[in-house]
Formats: sequence, structure tokens, C-alpha cells
Amino acid sequence: MSKTKSAFFCQSCGYESAKWLGKCPGCNTWNSFVEEVIVKGSDKKLKDDWRDFSGLGKQKTISINDISSAEEKRILTNDAELNRVLGGGIVMGSIVLVAGEPGIGKSTLFLQNGLQLKEIVTLYISGEESEQQIKMRADRIGVSNDNFYILTETNTQTIFQEIKKLKPQLVIVDSIQTLQTPFVESGPGSISQIRETAGELQRFAKETGTPVFLIGHITKDGAIAGPKILEHMVDTVLQFEGDQHYAYRILRTLKNRFGSTSELGIYEMTGMGMRAVSNPSEILITQKEEQLSGIAIAATMEGMRPLLIEGQALVTQSVYGTPQRTVSGFDLRRLQLLLAVLEKRGGFHFGVKDVFINIAGGIKVEDPSIDLAIVCALLSSYEDVPINQHYCFAGEVGLSGEIRAVNRIEQRIAEAEKLGFEKIILSKYNAKSLGKLKHDIEVVPLSKVEELYQYLF
Repeated sequence: MSKTKSAFFCQSCGYESAKWLGKCPGCNTWNSFVEEVIVKGSDKKLKDDWRDFSGLGKQKTISINDISSAEEKRILTNDAELNRVLGGGIVMGSIVLVAGEPGIGKSTLFLQNGLQLKEIVTLYISGEESEQQIKMRADRIGVSNDNFYILTETNTQTIFQEIKKLKPQLVIVDSIQTLQTPFVESGPGSISQIRETAGELQRFAKETGTPVFLIGHITKDGAIAGPKILEHMVDTVLQFEGDQHYAYRILRTLKNRFGSTSELGIYEMTGMGMRAVSNPSEILITQKEEQLSGIAIAATMEGMRPLLIEGQALVTQSVYGTPQRTVSGFDLRRLQLLLAVLEKRGGFHFGVKDVFINIAGGIKVEDPSIDLAIVCALLSSYEDVPINQHYCFAGEVGLSGEIRAVNRIEQRIAEAEKLGFEKIILSKYNAKSLGKLKHDIEVVPLSKVEELYQYLF
């Protein structure tokens, strides 16, 4: 019989210790150790049984010059947003972790994508739902596929035996927290189980060249459930986010070994599944009849994609002693910095005003080029004078009140031109790099916040 033993694991980073520790030596987190029963099995044959069909033989050391540097092969899905977020399609042998809130639509999105790949044998492993539940969801999506197979199982050894028979070209696991291996005795979802099962799937993906999608849970803090090592083991980490009160969902890249980490895909949740939104600028700008104060349109970039986003500001007289600063979708510290610049350089008394900022559409923006639009929205609300709705803005604001240049300005101008804007206001340092290019949209170069105020108001 194999010898049973228990160990203590850090819930934050997965550090293993023989005894309980108050502070983790790996990540310096306090009170994060939990005890788990682990079994070190003596029978290695069963554990490595699934490797027989990989056909790769034993690994050996190889000179870097002997390796052919061919372009990695990719499977192109029918979903343009997923292709963009993954860096141009699913890379063969890659392992992708997708995490998000419960009920946000992770299972629906990947069931739908698996059903649409009709030339590829896809295995959907579910540890959470029965075959009937998955079939009901597939009927709702309305796509049929003879190459799509479902397995409701949580034991990794049984899963690998089924994979050996079926030889799928794509594996989707829903979810990694429900899987368990017989070589670790703790329950599913524990640190040692997640680490071991993810390790087995990673070895399978790399040795057979089969792409694997792992759907993961998140904790109440919004972090991916399980040890941090899970995110290090996989090639790509995608975060599926969005408010359940909005129909829109955002698929964001947190890590990608095969592409950019600043990409973003936007979906709309419908009764027929997830619909990819090809022109998100139209949904992020509110359609309104009359002009309102406190609204400015920013030309931002998310990865390679230009987006036009509506920034909204409300400036009111403060009733209480301390003025309020409330933001939604924007960085609070960035707002305080912009208010200080306006107070110092423009002489506006925001110190006695409550300030509220909102980015329309429930999206979070990290691009610094939104600064100029937020400043304009603040000034518009302060003066209670609306900004022309056919103007848009792209520029970063520095501490001395200067308008700084931003990258990829040609793409921002092209997107604003496409959506029918008449003027784009940007840094004069960006205007120099544009040269003599002709645009249907008027480009207004400015260098200081004071010039911006005189131009608009």
C-alpha cells in the first residue's frame, strides 16, 4: 500500500510545507496555509498510461540550431473576437485558461465555438453539468455538429483513456476545479488537485500537440481560484468579464505567449448564445437627440483595436465637508491628478465640488489617451456648456498641463472619420508626425490645457 501523508499548502501561491506556518515564505501572505491529504503513489505505469499514443518517444536534448523555426500552426475559429484575443487563432498544443464570474457565459461561449468547428473533432469534458443540460444549451444555440463529443467525468485517468480512444483535435474542460486525479487524495478544487490535474493536461497538450481550453472559477475577490502557479503553467489566460445587468461581455487577455496581452473582444449575450460585436464604438457611444453638458468622446486603443468611448462627468457643489470623488470604469488616482492640474493650471476650484466620472457601456479603460476627453467632460460640466457631439479627443495630460502625444494616432483618426466625426483634437506633437496626410476629418493640434479651454468654451 502507498504511504499516506498530509502537507500544508499556501492558498495564494501553492507553496508546500511539512508543518503549518503563519506567514508563507513564498509570497509573504499571512494565514494562508491549509492542510491537505496527499498520497505519493508507487505505481507510475497507470499515471503515464495516456502517453502511449503521443508517438513522440523519449525526449532528448537538442541544439537550438537544429530546431526548425516554423510559424506555429493555428486553428481559425468562426469567432473573429476569440481569434483576435488569442493572437490570431488557437495555437496547436497550447493550453488556455478562461476565468470569469458564475453565469457570465464562459460555458456558452466555448460550447458554441466547439459546435461551430465542424471539421475538427472536439471533446467537451464537463464536470459540472449532465449530458442533458449541455444538449439543452446546444439546442438553444441552434448549431449541430457530428464531430462534437461530450464526456461528463471528473477522474483524469478515465478522461485520458477516453481521449486515447477518440483522439480529439481540441479539448475543452469545464471546469478545472471539478477534476481530480487518483494520485492526490484531497478533494476536487483543492490546491494540490488543481496543480496536479493542470500539470497532467499541460503534459498531454505539449506532447500530443492538442490545444486544451480550461474553464476556471474565480474567488470572491475576483482572482482565479486555485494556486497562482495555475496561471504560470498555462500559455494564455483570458478573463471573461461584464456586468450581469448589461448584455455586453468583455473577453480580455491577461497573459499570452503567442500574441499581445492588451487585446479585447466584445460580445453581446443573446438567447441564441454569444454574438461577437464587430463595431463596439457604436454601442459605447450613447445615441442622444439634444446636446448635454459633461460628455466627451475619447478615441482610445485596446490592443490593436481603436475604440471610440464616451466619457461622462458630473461636477456639483459639495454639500458635505469633504468633496466626493466617484469613478466607474476609470482610475480614481488618475482623476485626482487631472483635477489637481485643472486647479493649478486653469484656476478652476474643484476643491469645493463633488466630481463623478463614468465610462459609458460598463467598460474599464486603461489607455492614458482618455485623459483629454475626461478633462473636457469635467470642464463642460463645470461650465454647464455642452461640447459639440461631432468632436472627439485623443491625448494624455501631463502634470504641467501640457497635452502629450499618444501612439497609433492614424488608426484613431481613421476610426473617428469612419464614424462620421467632424473634428479630432489631439497633441500638436502628434500632428507633426502626421505630415501632409489628407483626412476628411479636421485635425486640431493643441499643446496646453489652457488652449483647449479657450478653443472649446
